[in-house]
Amino acid sequence: MLMKRDWVQIRARAIQLRAEGKSRMQIKDILGLTSNYQLTKVLWDTVPKESALRGSAKDDLRERARELRAQGRTYPEIAAELGVSKSSVSLWVRDLPREGRLSYEESRRRNDEGRRRYWAEEGARRRAEREDVRQRAQDEIGMLSYREILIAGAIAYWCEGAKNKPHRADNHVTFINSDPGLVLLFIRFLEVAGVPLESLYFRVHIHESADVEAAERYWLEMTGADRSQFRKTTLKRHNPATVRRNTGEDYRGCLRVDVRRGLETYKKIEGWALGTMVSARPTLDR
Repeated sequence: MLMKRDWVQIRARAIQLRAEGKSRMQIKDILGLTSNYQLTKVLWDTVPKESALRGSAKDDLRERARELRAQGRTYPEIAAELGVSKSSVSLWVRDLPREGRLSYEESRRRNDEGRRRYWAEEGARRRAEREDVRQRAQDEIGMLSYREILIAGAIAYWCEGAKNKPHRADNHVTFINSDPGLVLLFIRFLEVAGVPLESLYFRVHIHESADVEAAERYWLEMTGADRSQFRKTTLKRHNPATVRRNTGEDYRGCLRVDVRRGLETYKKIEGWALGTMVSARPTLDR
C-alpha cells in the first residue's frame, strides 16, 4: 500500500516520465509498480507525449490520416484509403475534435461517388472478360460448311421469319430483323439454298422520327443489292408519349427480306428447320 508521501513523489516522477515520452510499461518498470491499477492511478489525468501515440507508424500516413479526419472522413474510409487498420487510425486521430454526423445529402453524394468509382473499375473488368469469352467462342466456330449454313439459316428463319398458320398457308419467304449480322446470314443462306441476290426484294421499316434517308443508304450498302430491289420504306408513326430507347445514329430500323416466287424455297426451309429440330432432340440412350 502506497503512503501519501510516496504517492506524491511517485506521481510526480510518473508525470515526468510521461512527458519524456515513456510508455506505460516503461513507467511501470522504472517506478517498480506491481499492478496496472497502481500504474493507472499514478498516471491519472496525464496526456501521453505525441511520439508515444504513433509508435513506429510512418509520419506521412499519420499526417494524411489527420488531414482526412479533419475533412470529416470516417475511420473506415480513412483505413481503406491508407491501407491500415481502423485501430491505427483511431490511435492517430483520436485527439482531434469529433465531427458531427454527415448530412443526408453528403452521405448520398459519397455513396454515389463510391458506387461510381467501383463500377468504373468493375465495369471495365467485366467488359474485358465478356470480350475474351466472346472471342474464344467465336474462334471455336471457324468457317461454316454449306450444310452448316443451311442449318443455321433455316433455324434463324424459323425463329424470325413468316410461317404458315393452320388457318392460313401463305408459303411466302419473308424475313425481318434489325440485326445486320443476322440479315447477312439469311442472305448468305438463301444464296447457298439456290436463291440469288437478284431474286430478293427489300423494304426498310423505321420510325418516322428517325433519319430515314441514312437508314435506307445503310441497308442498301450493307446488302449490296440494286436500288430497284428496295420497295418504298414503311414509316412507323411516332408516339411522343412512348419512351423509345432505339434512337440515335445507330438506329436504322428493320430490314424486311422477301423472296420472289418463294413457294419452293419455303418448303425447303420448313424441311430443313424441322429436320434440324428432330435430329437435335435428346434421346434416352445418350
